[in-house]
Amino acid sequence: MAKKSKSSKSTPPKKKVSLNLSKQNKIILGSLIMLFSVALFFAFISFFFTWQDDQSLLSEFSNRNQEAKNLLNKFGAGISHFFVYKGFGIASLIFTFLFFVSGLRLFLSLKDTGLLRKWIWGLVFIIWISLTLGFFAEKRPLLGGLVGYEMNDFMQDYVGKLGVILLLLFGLIVIMVRLFKLTPDHLTAYYQKKKSSLSKEFEDDAAETYSDEEIEALIKKEEKQKVIDTYTHKKDIPAMETQEETKAEVKPEAKAETKTIITKDFEVTIPVEEEVIEEELPMQVEKIVEEGEETDNLASKLVEDYGEFDPTLELGNYKFPTIDLLDQHGVTGGITINQEELEENKNKIVETLKNYKIGIAQIKATIGPTVTLYEIVPEAGVRISKIKNLEDDIALSLAALGIRIIAPIPGKGTIGIEVPNKNATIVSMRSVITSSKFQKAEMQLPIAFGKTISNETFVVDLAKMPHLLMAGATGQGKSVGLNAVLTSLLYKKHPAEVKFVLIDPKKVELTLFNKIERHFLAKLPNSEDAIITDNTKVIHTLNSLCIEMDNRYELLKMALVRNIKEYNVKFKARKLNPNDGHMFLPYIVLVIDEFADLIMTAGKEVETPIARLAQLARAIGIHLIIATQRPSVNVITGIIKANFPARIAFRVTSKIDSRTILDAQGADQLIGRGDMLYTQGNDVTRIQCAFVDTPEVAKIVEFIGSQRAYPDAHLLPEYEGDESGTSLDNNITDRDALFRDAAEVIVIAQQGSASLIQRKLKLGYNRAGRIIDQLEAAGIVGPFEGSKARQVYVSDMAALEVIFNNEKK
Repeated sequence: MAKKSKSSKSTPPKKKVSLNLSKQNKIILGSLIMLFSVALFFAFISFFFTWQDDQSLLSEFSNRNQEAKNLLNKFGAGISHFFVYKGFGIASLIFTFLFFVSGLRLFLSLKDTGLLRKWIWGLVFIIWISLTLGFFAEKRPLLGGLVGYEMNDFMQDYVGKLGVILLLLFGLIVIMVRLFKLTPDHLTAYYQKKKSSLSKEFEDDAAETYSDEEIEALIKKEEKQKVIDTYTHKKDIPAMETQEETKAEVKPEAKAETKTIITKDFEVTIPVEEEVIEEELPMQVEKIVEEGEETDNLASKLVEDYGEFDPTLELGNYKFPTIDLLDQHGVTGGITINQEELEENKNKIVETLKNYKIGIAQIKATIGPTVTLYEIVPEAGVRISKIKNLEDDIALSLAALGIRIIAPIPGKGTIGIEVPNKNATIVSMRSVITSSKFQKAEMQLPIAFGKTISNETFVVDLAKMPHLLMAGATGQGKSVGLNAVLTSLLYKKHPAEVKFVLIDPKKVELTLFNKIERHFLAKLPNSEDAIITDNTKVIHTLNSLCIEMDNRYELLKMALVRNIKEYNVKFKARKLNPNDGHMFLPYIVLVIDEFADLIMTAGKEVETPIARLAQLARAIGIHLIIATQRPSVNVITGIIKANFPARIAFRVTSKIDSRTILDAQGADQLIGRGDMLYTQGNDVTRIQCAFVDTPEVAKIVEFIGSQRAYPDAHLLPEYEGDESGTSLDNNITDRDALFRDAAEVIVIAQQGSASLIQRKLKLGYNRAGRIIDQLEAAGIVGPFEGSKARQVYVSDMAALEVIFNNEKK
């Protein structure tokens, strides 16, 4: 009895443990598990977009001032990090499904049949997917998670990659056979069943189409119809109509229509004219379509046979520059955070504003390579202008150079105070080029300038700017900025896709690019150097670009397109005939290093073609990059400046210069060494320009120049300029009375200048200038060479006398 009582007491509790929940508790627990699964789902999804930003917060989980970007804040970031990053990767989403199904069964008080099986197969799926993604997406560990990555690594050490593939395939077979009941017999039976059903349908259709009974019935009806027609229309219908009707009867469609409409008597209701229209109209339409689409059909056939036109085929073995050619300047691990400096600056800003009775509700710091941005939310009732006026006081309290206040920050309800870091980080060109933002940029002419305050790579499209104006004081980074622009394009574009026209009045800044003359540079025909330093050649080159612009617009007009992108797409699709003058058009980037020097020496002769190009050249792929120290009105006119919405300002000395460049203040408060402001007509962005040193540029151009190139540089259209406007003065009778005296003065002094004639012959400047032009037309002095004196072609007085005697004859 004792044994029975013990057994009776010991067995019931086991049953009560699993069925202890009441219906209300099941609903509560079920709803909790379902909501938990929904929360997990959104946390996991959000984690894939915000995991990099929230990575640093995992160690500061207890800090309430820090906020995660995950939809479920720190809880979502933490649990997603555990399940996704340290766990099974994207396969962890299956957990949310399993939790939801479990909660739903509890909520509806359903039986637990099959739930354990779902969990087992769910875990099998999770492990298999994690292993598969860990193997095939080895470079993206987030997809397979740490478990998938480590297990793959472990298995590859013992069985190799082939063994892992075979194991994954075996796992897939097990899942298909055990879970989906998929066997070879099932597949064979399904295939045979499908085949038999298709053949049966085909036979039925054939039987319907070629039935003997139907053919006999149609023949009988046709004979009957002929008898009725001859009886009905023998006396009334003219011969012309009967001929047309018999023609229509030959066609099977006409027979079918007349059969259905004939009644028991003998009347036919379809007019002959309608039948003719219905038969002939589609043929006319087809002819029109064929004529209109003849070229398109030919193009599609060419594309099918030979593929699309590839402009890079001529240099098919061209290799883009490697990353190893660029050096890693500065700290390799990114920006170093000095917590003491941040806290000290924050306290000083708060204290300075408190001294002027300005309260702060919130302050936040964003650390950049050279500058830290402190975002302030002032208390209600505080005027923004009051904070803006304290710029010098904040700079004094922080003892820092170049404090800049942005009040307010566009798009945010905060005020920004930019404070330079004590230890600035150099942004290397290597880090910018290797960034995913630049590598994945789907732009026509991508340019990576550097990094913003938030340490993001700043990439823009030159094709959308469409022209760029760079300005700043001497030694602040303009030439390095130009090198960064050219390096970006060299790393991204093939020689067939872009050409450079380089104008370098300094004669030393862009000479390195001579080595890639036959790859990337464009020049005038019969010109020795592709990099232009002579002012006369500059004028000819700019006018030649204007001719190229006009020629390209003619091609666009013939091709019925609006811009170079549409034109090249159409040409690649072989829809434009090269025999009609069509060709693939590369982008042309005109780079002028010191524009002010050109204006001082050449003036209007440079200004006119530059203005034309700035206004019209964007649609046909010619883009200008102009660098100068101060783009004042006497250097860059209003017409040119209006067509340069994209502007870069390096450090300048005064607020007036900043307004001249950006139409806004701020460039005078930069700290130099590549610190710059960029605007494209709206917001001003502060960027630390990427640093590319001269040896790095030399290695890049050496790498490109050592490869197979085109036979010559890209040739621009030939431009024949006027002979310095002296064609009217060639006539001997129109020469000045003092022409001979002026020629003698020039030959004796061996110096061809108008000022010398002014002094020696006591003439005004205008008359002396006219005489100089006449001397040039006579071949005594050379052409205008800017600030230099003209070259004297006649060596002595005897040679001059010979020239005058020949003219008399």
